[in-house]
Amino acid sequence: MIKRLRPWHVALLICLAYVLLTLARYNFDPKYFALIGTQYDPGLSEGRPGYDGQFAYQIARDPLNGWAKIDVPAYRYQRIVYPIVARLLALGHADLVPWTLIVVNIMALTAGVWLTEEVLRHFGVSRWYALIYGLSAGTLMSVRLNLTEPLAYALAQAGVLLALKDRWRWAAVVLALAALTKEMTLAVAAGLGLVYLFQRKWSTLLTFSAIVLLPFVIWQIVLWQWFGQPGIGSGGALATPFEIVPLRGLWSLAFMDLRVFLLLAAIAIPLAVIPALISLWVSGRQMWRRVIDIPTTVLLLSALLVLITPQSTFREPLAMTRYSVGLMAAVVTYAASRHSQRGLRYSWLWVFTLALALNEAQLPI
Repeated sequence: MIKRLRPWHVALLICLAYVLLTLARYNFDPKYFALIGTQYDPGLSEGRPGYDGQFAYQIARDPLNGWAKIDVPAYRYQRIVYPIVARLLALGHADLVPWTLIVVNIMALTAGVWLTEEVLRHFGVSRWYALIYGLSAGTLMSVRLNLTEPLAYALAQAGVLLALKDRWRWAAVVLALAALTKEMTLAVAAGLGLVYLFQRKWSTLLTFSAIVLLPFVIWQIVLWQWFGQPGIGSGGALATPFEIVPLRGLWSLAFMDLRVFLLLAAIAIPLAVIPALISLWVSGRQMWRRVIDIPTTVLLLSALLVLITPQSTFREPLAMTRYSVGLMAAVVTYAASRHSQRGLRYSWLWVFTLALALNEAQLPI
């Protein structure tokens, strides 16, 4: 029995337990997963802001008119796949949407762990490191809050696995879906494209890029026509733009409130900054040596994203855990590809972010 136990089984059981405990805490009302703020629904100017999952809920509940209860409609609607999948699973019944949003994310987290297992198996490394992916706050808390990360990064992991098996057309298809679930996953697609570029596989590069980017660009045009602006950007209401100066999003906080900066830095530096800087050094050295493969390029681009992280993301520890999911997956994949036991062991530190997931006092309920 124990021999048949797999990491995705453990992740699924823990996720289900977390979901059930949360439901029990809120009288089994699934809407508490969305954290719907009264500022947007019913629209009270001095109401609670709620959290990002409420926007997926509004889109899934009413795709054509949900924008009226959303902070920045174009930005939220660009992440269309997750709410649409939940609506399809609900067979169009709005009352079932709160439940299907939860179900989709449980399935996505479980699939993401299984896909990570397969990536590890591809490199001949123990499957159990896949639990790093499934038991971090960035993935588990995203299930709790109806966020897009579980589905987006499950699709991204599928893209990486397919590309590793040289099934690049299918990789492009799932990465196109990932981009329409959360645009940050374009870093993974860009990493694959960079490999094809250095390998001078021009036909593969052009076809791969077209499959990934055309749906995204077309959808951005639709959003522009619909809402008067494209969706691409750094966030919704009160979000700050991506930074040009490396890590300015973090150190600029010191000029606002030094005590708050020290607290946030104590979380962000071990969670994202140090892993990103190490990843840049390792991947940059590999690129300099012209060792250019999928794990290296995806690691490089995932780490670069941390350098341009907006200040508004650094201000929120939970947002940082979500933002770091791509880097975490890239680090595990790269370490596995090099059979780096040190890298894999250090990656377990991401699991300690579960302390954030269990602290619901931080949520705007």
